[in-house]
Amino acid sequence: MKKRKNLFERFSNWATAATGSSAAFMIATATVILWGVTGPVFHYSETWQLVINTGTTIITFLMVFLIQKSQNKDSKAVHLKLNELLASHEGTSNRMVNIEDLTEGELDQLYKFYIRLSDLAEKENDLTRTHSIDAAAENQKRKSKDRTGVKKEV
Repeated sequence: MKKRKNLFERFSNWATAATGSSAAFMIATATVILWGVTGPVFHYSETWQLVINTGTTIITFLMVFLIQKSQNKDSKAVHLKLNELLASHEGTSNRMVNIEDLTEGELDQLYKFYIRLSDLAEKENDLTRTHSIDAAAENQKRKSKDRTGVKKEV
């Protein structure tokens, strides 16, 4: 499964690790201190101020994209791991795999299902018992019928 990474991928991984290190923080701190110390030498000129403003703007601009790339990669890896757990566990609903592709409205609807699932679990007074979305309503109907002998709508 190991595949040779392209140049950008290797650079991106290196830059992410390097900029997130203690050394990078110390270099950034030393740069700001050095800039501040040189203020009197340059009489706090506009050029002196422009140097730090331009430098920090460029670095911030580039870091936004680097952070986003790293976040996208991490998010994809987490989703794949969760999908594997969902697909491999017998009691889970495979409909949950790749739900990150749903619309905001569809996610809201799914959220309401989980609220309902929580309400059903609360009625059982058994915190150790779990259900998939598909099984929860059916289990609750069966239990309600078993207790009274009459099928109740949930």
